[in-house]
Amino acid sequence: MSENTLEIENLHVEVEGEKILNGVDLEISKGEVVAMMGPNGSGKSTLAKVLMGHPAYDVIEGEVRFKGEDVLELEPDERAHLGLFLAFQYPKEITGVSVSNFLRTALNAGKPEDEEVDPVEFGELLTEKMEMLDIDPEFANRYVNEGFSGGEKKRMEVLQMAVLQPEIALVDEVDSGLDIDALKVVAKGINELTDDEMGTLLITHYQRILDYVEPDTVCVVIDGEIEQKGGPELAERLEEEGYDWVREAAA
Repeated sequence: MSENTLEIENLHVEVEGEKILNGVDLEISKGEVVAMMGPNGSGKSTLAKVLMGHPAYDVIEGEVRFKGEDVLELEPDERAHLGLFLAFQYPKEITGVSVSNFLRTALNAGKPEDEEVDPVEFGELLTEKMEMLDIDPEFANRYVNEGFSGGEKKRMEVLQMAVLQPEIALVDEVDSGLDIDALKVVAKGINELTDDEMGTLLITHYQRILDYVEPDTVCVVIDGEIEQKGGPELAERLEEEGYDWVREAAA
């Protein structure tokens, strides 16, 4: 077992008695992008939520391990402290809390009191990350996601990744609803953040984001199972032929 790899083995999940995942096996390592594709309802977002500990989902079989820890035994905040991060498909508004205060609080949450980042140091870090993502400095003073466009909400998710520096980022349909300019900015952030210290699971319906983020591995989920794995050429085939050929191959 590698300390740098999130290992998912034979994961079976149900919600309210309905089976959603049917034996998922997957590895996500630091320094790589794993793109997960599949039709609506195939279980992609379910996997991300289960990995972060959403209480609505029941794991009935399987293991998830990272850095020697049984992830499924940990509370959501413990998973975050371990190095996991979820970029939401539908980020929530937090009225009355500025982006700056939110991110500084989140950054310090997992640190001992004597290691917390002071306001000046944090301001420098936030400015650096916002410049990297081409985000207006005034963004830091706005309330989290309040009045944000779809593109701004997704930039906020990537900004959180940049500031919090997780080890494994689960990015759930960050390309949904983005125009081409916002898509390029978000893709740039994912590319710059995915390095030897961070791996990315990029969940998407569409090949278009993979024009800007080149995955190391592409996996296709159908009815809660990973039916195909390959390189970037697999996403290109899906764009041309859709998912029917995957279903036929699995039959």
